[in-house]
Amino acid sequence: MKYYLIAGEASGDLHASRLMFALKEQDSEAEFRFIGGDLMATAGGTMVKHYSELAYMGFVPVLLHLPTILSNMKRCKQDITTWQPDVVILVDYPGFNLDIAKYIKKHHICPVYYYISPKIWAWKEYRIKNIKRDVDELFSILPFEVDFFEKKHHYPIHYVGNPTADEVKEWRLSPSPSLKGGEWSDKPIIALLAGSRRQEIKDNLPTMIRAAQKYEDKYELVLAGAPSIDDAYYEKFLEGTNVRLVKNQTYQLLSEAHAALVTSGTATLETALFGVPQVVCYETPLPQLIGWLRKKILKVKYISLVNLVADCEVVRELVADTFTQANIEHELEKILDGPARQQMLDDYQEVWQRLGKEKAPVNAAKIMTSLLRPSVSPAKSQTN
Repeated sequence: MKYYLIAGEASGDLHASRLMFALKEQDSEAEFRFIGGDLMATAGGTMVKHYSELAYMGFVPVLLHLPTILSNMKRCKQDITTWQPDVVILVDYPGFNLDIAKYIKKHHICPVYYYISPKIWAWKEYRIKNIKRDVDELFSILPFEVDFFEKKHHYPIHYVGNPTADEVKEWRLSPSPSLKGGEWSDKPIIALLAGSRRQEIKDNLPTMIRAAQKYEDKYELVLAGAPSIDDAYYEKFLEGTNVRLVKNQTYQLLSEAHAALVTSGTATLETALFGVPQVVCYETPLPQLIGWLRKKILKVKYISLVNLVADCEVVRELVADTFTQANIEHELEKILDGPARQQMLDDYQEVWQRLGKEKAPVNAAKIMTSLLRPSVSPAKSQTN
């Protein structure tokens, strides 16, 4: 069968690549065409566009790059029409992907599957109308989404397990060399994970560095570089500091870190699964206004996946008006040692339990290929 996949950022590239390998195990004749990244390329097929050309966030960057975004969207639609896949698999990235889903449905091209469902439970809940209309099958990787979609909106979905949990388990079982080379000190590490997009890095990293520098006499400060960001972009933030940059070694860094400052996203869950106490940091423009709007508009109590999965505050979230250097320093100090650190480590075990033991990409691939084969038609339900 012919599979067309669209992933718009680094985490989507990782999850989509794992799904592609799983699909190949289920379908020996699988052909791939995709918008994605280097990891997806290792699974084979044809890359139409690299996600780094799509990843714009925030009102101003999107507005400035609108001609490019619209051009990419048009090209993607034309490419799908020409190639005529058996299915289009969308991976997160809802702003782009839901428009693609609408186009495919309107032109009756093929089924649309959504792997890693849009986080409409947090904001833009109105998108449920688009999902119900344009998405044939929705595959969730977060257990609390089942109640949201099925009970609240009467839209059946598949909970397939969590791929991040799978990836961390697999990595921890495989031997790997120490991150520290001969020039490293023996000091424990404070890891900095500042996001995978330039705007996130620009907004968050400077304050994260200043806060962490309070502890640089006793700790090594190490920044996890995003694979899609070149070293030169980081240099302007790291110049004059003792912060080390490591690329393509985030899991190795987390496996050796004592504590971490993390920008909200998948990285918060990865950090928890590696058992690293963390402070979640997310700067926004107009922080006082956004802080007020967050309480009025945001549909959920938390922004980090750790807290959302646990359904309680396991990690401290410093967002908008609470994102300050002083607050980050204070919260970081609490988790370097003492009861707050141990409590967070204990609470991480609940997160592991709630995610379950399913292998998400394998589970999803089995369901997808079964649904696409007319001879087998499993019921549409979550798998626990």
